[in-house]
Amino acid sequence: MRKFWLGLVALLLGIMGPAVLSGKAVAADACVTAECHATMGKAAYVHGPVGAGMCTVCHAEARKGHPNKDKKPDFTLVAQGKALCDKCHQEKPVDRFEFKHTPVKRGECTGCHDPHQSDAPKQLKKKKTSDLCYLCHKNTQQIKKFLHGPVASGDCNVCHNPHSSPNPHQLEARGNDACFLCHEDRKAEFSRKYPHKPALESCLKCHDAHNSDFPFMLSGEGIALCYSCHPKVKAHMEQATVRHTALDKGPCTTCHTPHSSDYPRQLKTHTKDICYTCHKEMGSKVRAAKNMHGPVQQNDCYACHDPHGSKNPQILKKYFPAEFYKPYATENYAMCFDCHNKDIALDKVTTKLTNFRNGDVNMHFLHVNKEKGRSCKACHEVHAGDQDKHIRKEVPFGKSWMLPVAFTRTQNGGNCVVGCHKPKSYDRVNPVKYE
Repeated sequence: MRKFWLGLVALLLGIMGPAVLSGKAVAADACVTAECHATMGKAAYVHGPVGAGMCTVCHAEARKGHPNKDKKPDFTLVAQGKALCDKCHQEKPVDRFEFKHTPVKRGECTGCHDPHQSDAPKQLKKKKTSDLCYLCHKNTQQIKKFLHGPVASGDCNVCHNPHSSPNPHQLEARGNDACFLCHEDRKAEFSRKYPHKPALESCLKCHDAHNSDFPFMLSGEGIALCYSCHPKVKAHMEQATVRHTALDKGPCTTCHTPHSSDYPRQLKTHTKDICYTCHKEMGSKVRAAKNMHGPVQQNDCYACHDPHGSKNPQILKKYFPAEFYKPYATENYAMCFDCHNKDIALDKVTTKLTNFRNGDVNMHFLHVNKEKGRSCKACHEVHAGDQDKHIRKEVPFGKSWMLPVAFTRTQNGGNCVVGCHKPKSYDRVNPVKYE
């Protein structure tokens, strides 16, 4: 290495002319003595000319002659600031980018680098990069509970270029691409069919790049962070009297992906599979059933339930009575009549409103349109069942009995064997006569 620097010095002497000393003063022997600069060149990282003992690559003595006991020589720099460094360290193209570090812009290389020696690589003035940065920048990046990995280790240069960059804040890449320099494994999460808009715009919409008081470097608490962009959902939840327990037990990301998804509403998977993650018993029942309610078959739990909260039990979108018996009124079954004909049980005689007829006698009217009217759930499973028309096999009756229901479908009607009356049949073409 000394030979390299001696060769470089010889070249520089030809360039720089007589400004440098000659003879013994060219070497460090005249500078590094017991009286002067005794520790020069002894640090872990030494500037090349210092290591080669060639002080006059950078310094020149204004007055010729050797130092004496009473008067030290007056050494001056052969150039000032960045111009001196550029004599050896030619400016790199990357240092000409639009966004420059302030010391680079001012030509103050020694703001970060020691021109002689240091205990840190590249002759930086501090071993840890962040300690060097905080000589000028106020430390607001390492004061919160959770630290970004590079911040925690003090490696500011992982994200920021110390000299210049074509990107704001001297970032090594622009926008989300700066994050993907490390988080390459997450990049696919941003290219699915249904992207989260903030994630496409900037990771910093939700995450803090340096430190945070919340997990995953989030810039706010889970649900509150989502509400900051989804005020309608927040208002809806504030009005709801029945909350989806998933929102009380965990964040929105229990069901939704924060970056992008191949499923609508950025759900993690199909709607019913999301629901069955928690509602395991219901999932097992539906998967084993022969007949499903239309919305369940269509994978649309949202047809009946509000996934966030509601003013109705079971977070139903519309009212449905919890009671088994209730005086009949169309509005009492608003949930069912959101899809089904609301007039189905209004007329005692009909040939059009329903196929549940014995001749023209409306069997729906007969069963439910009365003072002691029965809930739709008295006969029908609301999710899935093994019998046609998703007729349920049994229904709770009181506290101790499961009332059995056995239904057999026929070409023009059907028959029921139930616990509430003797077996009966109905036929739309050839009505069954009862006394």
